[in-house]
Parts: sequence; structure tokens; C-alpha cells
Amino acid sequence: MTDPEPCGIKQEDTEQQIDLMEDSEESEELSEAEEKHHLIKTSKESLSHSQTESKLLKRRAKKSFTCPQCGKRFAVKGSLTRHTRVHTGENLHTCDQCGKSFLSKGDLQVHMRIHTGEKPYSCDQCGMSFRHIQCLKLHMRVHSGEKPYTCDQCGKSFRLKGSLNAHVKIHTGEKPHTCDQCGMSFRQKGSLNVHMKIHSGEKPFACDQCGRSFRKACTLKIHLRCHSGERPFTCDQCGKNFCRADSLMMHQKIHRQEKPYMCSLCGKSFSQSGTLKIHQKRHNSVKNHMCFDCGKTFVRDAELKLHQRMHSEEKPYKCSKCDKRFKWSEYLKLHERTHTGDKPYKCSYCDKRFRWSDYVKKHERIHTGEQPYHCIQCGKSFTHSSALLSHTKNTCLKSASDPAHLNATTCSHQT
Repeated sequence: MTDPEPCGIKQEDTEQQIDLMEDSEESEELSEAEEKHHLIKTSKESLSHSQTESKLLKRRAKKSFTCPQCGKRFAVKGSLTRHTRVHTGENLHTCDQCGKSFLSKGDLQVHMRIHTGEKPYSCDQCGMSFRHIQCLKLHMRVHSGEKPYTCDQCGKSFRLKGSLNAHVKIHTGEKPHTCDQCGMSFRQKGSLNVHMKIHSGEKPFACDQCGRSFRKACTLKIHLRCHSGERPFTCDQCGKNFCRADSLMMHQKIHRQEKPYMCSLCGKSFSQSGTLKIHQKRHNSVKNHMCFDCGKTFVRDAELKLHQRMHSEEKPYKCSKCDKRFKWSEYLKLHERTHTGDKPYKCSYCDKRFRWSDYVKKHERIHTGEQPYHCIQCGKSFTHSSALLSHTKNTCLKSASDPAHLNATTCSHQT
């Protein structure tokens, strides 16, 4: 079985990567001197696929000391001795804030920085601060571009050893972490931990704007862009902006005219498989998402959720500049232009700009002379619907109230 597609992990998440590294089987593997020797050796070698697999097996064979409690293996007996204290509780140092225990007092002191918020190690190039000196050292590679760990199969380089270890499993096909609920396997323990939240229903990352919860911190980070209006991914073809990198990639298929998904019923093609599935539901009249307030049914759950806001007072989108809230993100974006002064719509005939597209359309009628609103009573035309409405009330309706015009047709407008 395959791993789920990861949320793009950025280098600024260095501390999270460190935590994952500490959980990996490499944490007890080599001393500092052995590590340097290992890196020098592997950098000079060019191993085949079978050689890489053999090397991994040899490194595992070094771990001859196994914990009888949990089965974890160690290369050094002293490491096993320290590890067994986790099970026995002997000489552990416990945090009085959260109850987590540590093998050494130093580890506990470092852990306490999570509760105090202390980050004593600062990067003078970007101002970021860290709880651990090692995290700062690893972060500095972002600025230096250093990637000391290279895959001997494909030549790809990495800033972190844990990232290389995870990558090598792509070549070997190894997925040692298996879910005991559904049997799905993963290359990394962290991926399994995230997956297990599907079964437990745990969603520890909550949005403080609308209350929605998520299994992953990165998913919450992406969701928050709905409230802030941030769209950091821009299409270089049309300038359209997106909250997510994968949304941009799917959009770019439109420009490349890639439509590999074809409807077997009508032959219509789509750039995304999800769009095809929704389209096919419309063929089958499958509307299995029903509103319990009014009975209306919808093809997609997202359509139902949007509709249900009509019945409730829910306004999940809050303006970051004032306390005004909105039911839809599009309304929030339009409102925020009153704060930013942004006027993205420019008249095709002059330099005047407008906040909303319908305003520029109305303005351009001054240049074109277009008068799309007609009084069917007298035939007079108008540039704006408001002018027609005023004409209807003040002129035609008055004449229609005259006894001579009782049977006259009531004025209306056509857009």
C-alpha cells in the first residue's frame, strides 16, 4: 500500500524534523567518530541497489542488544540499559507540567522550554529562535545551502540525516511501520502516527477563527489562509493565486490543456479525477447530500455546507482589520478591499480603477454609450438599472394611473 501524499514540509519546521529524528531508529546508532567515518566512506562509494540493501542489513546486525519489553534494538549495551529505565521508571526525571519523563536531568531542562516558551538560540541572519542549539545549527543550512547527506542511488542531497534515511526507503521499498487497524504501511513512523489519528478521530489542531479541527499542523496552516486571504502560489500563465501548491499544479493543467479524465457517458474530458466524479453524479442525478432544514439535495458535501449557512447565523470568515464576519470567503475578500484600498479592476478606456468588477462594467458604459435597460412602456433606454427604476416610478407609473391608461402595460426592465 502507498503512503498518503505528504503536506509539503518546509525548512522552517526544523524543530519538528528534529523531533522526528529523535524518534527514528538512527538515534542510538553511531558515535560521533563513527558517524564522520561513515559519511566519508559512503561519499566515496557508488553502490548498487543490492549493495545499499546489504549495507542496511549489516548496520541493523550491529544492534545486537534488544529490549525484552518492546523489542527495540541497540548497538551498545549502555544504550539498552538507559532505555530500560523508560519501562521500569527508575531514576526518571518527570515534568511537573505535563507528566512526561526523561532519562536525564538535562533532557528535562531542555523540555521545560516548551512550557516556558524560552528559545535562547537565535539566528542572526533571519531572527528565528530555537529551543535547542542543534536546531539552530541545522537551520543554518537553510541559509548556507549545505546538504551534507547524499543518496548513493540517485545523487539527491538532503540537509538532515533523517530525511536521507527516509528517502533511501523509496529505493529499497521498505515500509517498516504498519497500522494495526487497517494494515496500511509507511516508510516513516511520523507518517504512521498521523495516519492513526484517522482511526482515533483525533484532530488536535483547531482553528481559532471558525473552530474547525485538523489532524495535521500543516493542514491547519493551509486552512488559515482562507481567513487571512493569503494565496502565496501564483500561476505564471494567468496570474491567478492559490492557497495550496497542489491547487496551482492542478490549475496549470488547464493551460497545458491536459484533460486525461473522460466521462464514459458523454465523452466530456476533465483535468482532475475529482471533477469527473462530480460530473458523473450529475448524469446519474445522484444528490446524496441533503439539507435537513429544507430538504434540498446536493451533489457535493461542500455545496451542502455552503447552503446550510443560509439557515444558520454561522459566519466563519472574520476580517483581520475589523470585527466584521462573513458567511463566505469571497465576501470577506471583497470587504477587505475597503481596508487595503486595493482596486484590481481597471477601465479599458481610461485609467480609472475600481474595487469590484460590476463597478467597472457600469463605468465603461460611459465610454461605449451602451444603454441596456429599456422601459417596455415607452421604449426609453437607460445606462443603469437605477435610472430605469426611477423613470418607472416617476413617469410611466404615473401615466398608467391616469384613467386613459388603466390598461397600459406595467414598466419593467431587461438586463
